[in-house]
Amino acid sequence: MTKRPYSWIAVAGVCSLVLLGSTLLHSSGAQAQGQYPMVDRMADKIVQKYQTASCEQLWMKKEQHAPPSMEEQRAIGILRNDAGMRTEFINKIAAPIANKMFECGMVP
Repeated sequence: MTKRPYSWIAVAGVCSLVLLGSTLLHSSGAQAQGQYPMVDRMADKIVQKYQTASCEQLWMKKEQHAPPSMEEQRAIGILRNDAGMRTEFINKIAAPIANKMFECGMVP
């Protein structure tokens, strides 16, 4: 398995956007925990995915990088246009994902 020097932010972003897109498009507007209930649900789902994934699974996912789907592009657009939502999302997922990637040797 070849390790390439990718930025952990880019890798975390790609993996996160897959779940973000599907959650944004399929959420039903349930009662809020915080200001952005969709972000809370998405972040919890993404963090859980990283915490339960093995390092091998994360490396395989990284190697299978594909262009963003229409859902992912829509989610990226939403986050680009709503700085508050983007900030809350990044604040919730950054530390857990960065720690897992460090454990797996994906961050120098």
